Amino acid sequence: MAAAYRLLRTRGLTAGRGRGGTRVISRPPSRGRVSELRSPDGSINLATGDPDPALLPSLDSALRHIDPAPALYGAAPHLPGLVSFVAGELDADGIPRGALTMTGGGLDGIERTLCEHLRPGDHVAVEDPCVPSVHDLLVASGYATVGYEVDDEGPQPASMASALTGNCRALIVTARGQNPTGAAISVARAEELRALLRRHPDLLLVESDPCGPVAGAPLVTLVEAGRHRWAHVKSTAKFLGPDLRVAFLAGDSLTIDRVEGRFALGPRRVSRLLQQLVFSLWSDPAAGRQLARASEIYRLRREAFVAALAARGIASHGASGLNVWVPLRHEAQVTRDLAERGWGVAAGEPFRLHARPGIRITISTLVPSDGERLADDVAGVLLPVYRPSA
Repeated sequence: MAAAYRLLRTRGLTAGRGRGGTRVISRPPSRGRVSELRSPDGSINLATGDPDPALLPSLDSALRHIDPAPALYGAAPHLPGLVSFVAGELDADGIPRGALTMTGGGLDGIERTLCEHLRPGDHVAVEDPCVPSVHDLLVASGYATVGYEVDDEGPQPASMASALTGNCRALIVTARGQNPTGAAISVARAEELRALLRRHPDLLLVESDPCGPVAGAPLVTLVEAGRHRWAHVKSTAKFLGPDLRVAFLAGDSLTIDRVEGRFALGPRRVSRLLQQLVFSLWSDPAAGRQLARASEIYRLRREAFVAALAARGIASHGASGLNVWVPLRHEAQVTRDLAERGWGVAAGEPFRLHARPGIRITISTLVPSDGERLADDVAGVLLPVYRPSA
């Protein structure tokens, strides 16, 4: 009997709950819940979480500078210039010096890091609410997900402390641009959280930076020098373009060695063509100025919409990133009502474990005039007696 339980656990089909016994883990369909974040036909689509295409760097110049010589199997996996450039960016963000590698996107980096240290059934603490793809990845991998609450300054210390009790093996945290709430870890909050993490020296810390230089908030890392097991995942998708599936993974030497070793058995390396594009786009001074401009435009759009909601008596969250989270009671009904008024927004259910209901509104393309109209419609749905001013 014990052997049977062990077999089921190693295959990710069950998870132990201590004195609470053993439970069967339900696995999601392979497509997860991302397909639910669609906008109704004909509506203004604010449900995607995508960046504004008009604010992404142009590929024209970068494509002209690509070396067309074919890279064969024996070629070095990483462009030295790109590695040096990214190392400088990580230094500027305060990330401790460690090993560095590349993966095929941010989620790929998170998955590869976890699988090198965890087994099916292990507990992983994650934000609640959180981007659905992370939730689905954890469940599909057979990990037991434990949620912790966040506010505008990042993870709430007491809630995180509760999540890390027991046999929690890993923690996933978003430094800034948290999806869907826009949380960004503040300096004061980081001090509390680092003190908490020191009490869990063997915990695997996976820190994500999905928006990078367009997040609209400085990066405050939870990684301290000397951390036993850690990884910092910096994706380029939100600021260079979702089709550039490249992320940079910094971490302790054992973690990065394991990720690189497993990566070499499958994809072997991130495409050198993609590496050249990322290097050209990110390191170009003109592109740097455009990224700073995009960050400022996103900030203005986000803050204008949050202020428009507040002026109508509606609380929301959007300290950084490309989204605003609006807590409310009847998310499905509100989503349908807004669709009837021509707005496509994301109901909060795919993002939540136990968090209160809400809706996620992507502000990347929401100019202030449209934000005022949308705030009027949100108020009209939530507050029937509300009448917009003339």
